[in-house]
Amino acid sequence: MSILSDLTVGERGILVSLELPENVQNHLMHMGFVPGSCVVALRRAPAGDPTVYCVDGLEIALRHETAEAIRVRPCAAHHTAAGAQNPATDPVASEAPADQEKALVEAAQ
Repeated sequence: MSILSDLTVGERGILVSLELPENVQNHLMHMGFVPGSCVVALRRAPAGDPTVYCVDGLEIALRHETAEAIRVRPCAAHHTAAGAQNPATDPVASEAPADQEKALVEAAQ
């Protein structure tokens, strides 16, 4: 398990927990940052902070100090042996096609 701020651009993680004040936690959860959701680091500001993440089709910029309080785990286990996304087990796959997500990541780089 690691923290959200450790994800590199293009890397995915499954949200495990939000260790934030209740008002901030509730705000993020209303935007889709709920345990079990897949989050992708899309791009970083030139100075490295904030970072834009995509969760449940929503792009949101989080400051490093906020992302440090969000625990994630790798989501490589959510892909089939052929490398294709499995909509039944991958929250992002059910929201957007792999090509669409790949285009978002490439545009961010």
